[in-house]
Amino acid sequence: MAEVIAITNQKGGVGKTTTTLNFGAGLKKQGKRVLFVDMDPQCSLSYIMGGDCSGAIASTRDLLLNPRLDPIIAVQCLKEGDLICAHPGLSAMDVMLTQAGKEFRLQTALQQLAMRYDYIVIDSPPNLGILTVNILTASHGVIIPALADIFSLQGVGQLYSTIQAVKNYCNPGLHIYGILLGRHTDRFILHRSMRDMLEDTARQIETRVFKASIRDAVAVREAEAAQQSIFTYAPKSKQARDYEAFVDEFLHMRGAR
Repeated sequence: MAEVIAITNQKGGVGKTTTTLNFGAGLKKQGKRVLFVDMDPQCSLSYIMGGDCSGAIASTRDLLLNPRLDPIIAVQCLKEGDLICAHPGLSAMDVMLTQAGKEFRLQTALQQLAMRYDYIVIDSPPNLGILTVNILTASHGVIIPALADIFSLQGVGQLYSTIQAVKNYCNPGLHIYGILLGRHTDRFILHRSMRDMLEDTARQIETRVFKASIRDAVAVREAEAAQQSIFTYAPKSKQARDYEAFVDEFLHMRGAR
């Protein structure tokens, strides 16, 4: 039965999609069966993975709008892994999804795929609308990518309020697995100070900052431009080692090694 993991923050430009891709690719490298799910109307993960977002193949938008649709027809088998693409029309879901039980549409779809995979990794939109509520309702846990800056601290606080609301009303078993620090370097005093502040915030919301962090370098952005994970594009880079350490830490934490 697949463990469903949401990768989400409220600052869309701080490595959310990059984390989704490389975390899932790292799990695959460990021999895990992984399904990527793109729920962001910007379709960034779908683009990087080379998915078809034209509407010719069913997308996450279709799964939300038609609960009777067989979700297997939406799965695209690509070189970096299995993917259910996003669609730009996801941006209208707050208006289009009005029926009772709208919070459970994604959960219903993913439950039908759960036996096929070990992990389902969801790239989330940077907002707190019905898409995020669906994602959190469907997920077992949340990983929050963050930078060592004050804006990430604010974003974590905003997201925590939404997570608590979903736990209270839709998904009492939801956990925050931890905060992943990206574009990080210990050479700067400011970064070290902000990491300390993030760790204080993590304790307040009963989670952790992962020991592994992702160092800043151009290789990750080059990999995105090449539509590849860091493990495919630059497998010997320090960022590949960072993501590998993060996946190892996550699997040990979850007792899945």
